[in-house]
Amino acid sequence: MLKGSLKTGLSFGLTSGIITTLGLMVGLHSGTHSKLVVAGGIITIAVADAFSDALGMHVSQESENQHSAREIWEATVATFLAKFVFALTFLVPILLLPIATAIVAGIIWGLLLLGLLSFSMAKEQQVSPWGVIAEHLVIALVVIAATHYLGHWVQVAFSGA
Repeated sequence: MLKGSLKTGLSFGLTSGIITTLGLMVGLHSGTHSKLVVAGGIITIAVADAFSDALGMHVSQESENQHSAREIWEATVATFLAKFVFALTFLVPILLLPIATAIVAGIIWGLLLLGLLSFSMAKEQQVSPWGVIAEHLVIALVVIAATHYLGHWVQVAFSGA
C-alpha cells in the first residue's frame, strides 16, 4: 500500500497525464493530421505539463500547511514522474502505427488506464466501481469530443491565415 503523499501524486499525475495527453493528441490530429505535430505535442506536454502539475501539487500541498517537507516532495516527485511517464506511453502507438489508427489506439489505452485507476480507487474506498469508472470515463470522453471539434475549428479558422 502506498503512502498518502505518493498515492496523491501518482493518482493526480496519472489522471492528468491521460486526460491532457488524450485531449492534446485528438485536438492536434483533428486539426493537422500530422504524425510529427502529434508526436511533438506529446513530448512537449510530457515535459512542460509534468513540471507544471508537479509545481502545482507542491504549492497545493504547501498551502494546506498539514504536510511535512518530505510528504510535499514525495507528492511533487510522484506527480512529475507519473505525468511524464504516462504521457510518453502515448508515443508508442504514434511511432508504430498510421496516425489515424494510433489516435484510436491511444484513446483505447488512455480509457483503459483511467478505468483501471478508477476501479482501484473504488475498491480501496469500498464503493461500487461502476459508478466511479463511468464518471471518470464520461469526463474523458467529453474532453476527447471537445478537443476533436476544437481541432477541426482551429483548422478551418486558421487555414487561410
